Amino acid sequence: MPDLIEVRFKGNRKDYFTSDGAPEISVGGAVLVEADRGLDLGTVTAIGELATRKCGVACAGCASGATREPKGRVVRRATDEDTHLAGELRKAEEDVRRKVIERVRAHDLAMKVSDAEWQWDRKKLTVYFTAEQRVDFRALVRDLATLFRTRIDLRQIGARDEAKRLDGVGRCGRQYCCSTWLTELRPVSLTLAKDQSLSLNPSQISGGCGRLLCCLRYEHEFYVASRRRFPKEGRTIQTSRGAERVLAIDLFRERVLLRAEDGSTRALALAELREELGESGPEALAPPSPPPPPVTPEEPESPVAPERPDDGMSPGRRKRRRRRRRGRRGGTERPPGDPGAPPAAGPASPEPPGG
Repeated sequence: MPDLIEVRFKGNRKDYFTSDGAPEISVGGAVLVEADRGLDLGTVTAIGELATRKCGVACAGCASGATREPKGRVVRRATDEDTHLAGELRKAEEDVRRKVIERVRAHDLAMKVSDAEWQWDRKKLTVYFTAEQRVDFRALVRDLATLFRTRIDLRQIGARDEAKRLDGVGRCGRQYCCSTWLTELRPVSLTLAKDQSLSLNPSQISGGCGRLLCCLRYEHEFYVASRRRFPKEGRTIQTSRGAERVLAIDLFRERVLLRAEDGSTRALALAELREELGESGPEALAPPSPPPPPVTPEEPESPVAPERPDDGMSPGRRKRRRRRRRGRRGGTERPPGDPGAPPAAGPASPEPPGG
């Protein structure tokens, strides 16, 4: 079975290839591999079992969960002339990027060109860009193909992928994690910063990409597990001094800040607080259970009016009928012209003469 080799290219882009186990291929060496309709040059970063494990970890983070197939095979070890040619291409890529930016402005497209990468044999030019929305760049591709006389591949990437490709130094003074060892860019939400009691100022919890720091996930499980041992902030507990409210907790020093009803505060170690609570310590520090629903007193049943038979009338017709009955009884006087008033009684018709 051929060995699996991990090869890294420009911008921390990496792929996996197969090799027949040639002894001249070693970690850190440059190799020529099969690329899209040609050859490309990259650096070997892992061989054999290590490359297989790294490929499995990368596939586990894929959205599809499918097993990654090798992209191609390693053709041969790169010579000094191959490496020199690759270096010349890297120097020319900045000039290529400036020309692409000029063409983007000419076509009036809302996109930011991040980087340009030549394939080693110059049969393909890949342009990476970011955009807020989808961009119709068909006319731009035709223009660039005419300008550079090669196959053009425009790829839209996200802000984090851009930072991973361009690399840089983070707030901690070290190289970006996404550019060095972080294999999977998992989503980071503002909840992670809240659980760690960090400042919610975006300028303090955002990285060079403008998104939330990836390192917010590193210690999140520790904070969640440690908070279970402490009383919840804002809760009132019964101590030897009476009812005291938990103002704040210190996870690293394992201290709890309490405030009594008279306004006095004190800082108490978590172990001392458990001893002070005595046997009910674990139950007192546990999160409070939700209160039961309030019980309303039973009201005396009101007499129920007897149901009337359904005569098939509509509610409006039944209402007008009741009004006419009240008018006949003389119980209510209505102004003239009221539609609900009963019709005025006319003169009595004379009785027919007898005989």
